[in-house]
Amino acid sequence: MPKAAKELGALAVSRLTAPGRHTVGKVAGLALQVTPSGARSWVLRAIVGGKRREIGLGSYPAVSLKEAHARAQDKRDEISSGIDPVLARKEAASRIRSEQAMEITFEEAARRYIKAKSAEWSNIKHADQWKNTLTEYAYPVIGKMLVRHVARPHVVEILEPIWTTKTETAARVRGRIESILDWARVSGFRDEGINPAAWRGNLDKVLSSPKKTKQVRNHPALPIDEMPAFMVTLRAIDGMGPRCLEFAILTAARSGEARAARRQEIDFERGVWVVPAERMKMKKEHRVPLPPAAMRLIKALPDGAPDALLFPGTRGNLLSDMTLLMILRRQKLEATPHGFRSTFRDWASEYTNYPRELAEVALAHLKGDATEAAYWRSDILEKRRRLMTDWANFIGKPLKKGSVTPINKTT
Repeated sequence: MPKAAKELGALAVSRLTAPGRHTVGKVAGLALQVTPSGARSWVLRAIVGGKRREIGLGSYPAVSLKEAHARAQDKRDEISSGIDPVLARKEAASRIRSEQAMEITFEEAARRYIKAKSAEWSNIKHADQWKNTLTEYAYPVIGKMLVRHVARPHVVEILEPIWTTKTETAARVRGRIESILDWARVSGFRDEGINPAAWRGNLDKVLSSPKKTKQVRNHPALPIDEMPAFMVTLRAIDGMGPRCLEFAILTAARSGEARAARRQEIDFERGVWVVPAERMKMKKEHRVPLPPAAMRLIKALPDGAPDALLFPGTRGNLLSDMTLLMILRRQKLEATPHGFRSTFRDWASEYTNYPRELAEVALAHLKGDATEAAYWRSDILEKRRRLMTDWANFIGKPLKKGSVTPINKTT
């Protein structure tokens, strides 16, 4: 115990301005420390477990003499009860830093998981496929949420809207979320317990079995792996209707845009179809880079006047949407011409590493997001041309059911 010092009053303390350490009494070891610059602060000197400690109690005059006495006495009491105040403060600070290090978002956890696992994925585009589907479906709901806070209701919120309309995609999203949350648990970012994205004994109680879920769409779409076989069938059918439907599929265009296409809208030299704003849903001119398959189709059509329809009906009039729909009905397919746009969107998300925004521009989906707006401003025509060419190549080749054809193009 330090030698008792004369107790100073508030006025006397206020006059302590000389650099050095000035004991103020009442509580042993309490002093006012004055630096050469004139800054003043309270310090308590004490012996704790045989080790000298200097314990800071705050600056003066923000901490008054009376409050300094109280703080110093509290520290003396802690020491008497076997606590080292300095060590306790360091441990508390260390715990805070440790807890903060564990506070990562789901999006950050996903990024780390993909980086950790990508080396073992045989398909180099696999990581980008993960990023695309997570960006499309998971991040809007849980991307900014701490990974330890992700719970079953959040996973259900992600999956329910697409469970019956994009069952294959939804099942993959569920599996990817489950893997990321498992990684987060093993890495210490989540507590032990049931993975909220696990299927058996968990989500199977609130969602229908993927194998038994009937695909229900406002515009029923053909499954991706059935597209190559369908294209063989479609190309074997003569007539303007089948050629118009083929053109719509190759360009991911709306049925009405394809049926009303005119020869003067085709830039044969650059291989671009310019759809005027008045025919677009968003009332904005849309440029479509045509893949070689689409150019071959157009060049094989009968010649006509510049303002003539590319795909005229038997009387030279506009084909009806029912004409295209009946092609599918005759093949006993529960799909619509518009549904092929959904098939294209699923393919771009699941089978390629193209940015989501690029596919959205190809579909003429005008969004308010700044990133997508940038895609519209620059139009990124050649990147879109690669996208549409890959799509045409994909649906133009035989595909074993359940297989995935990797796209080796880069954007």
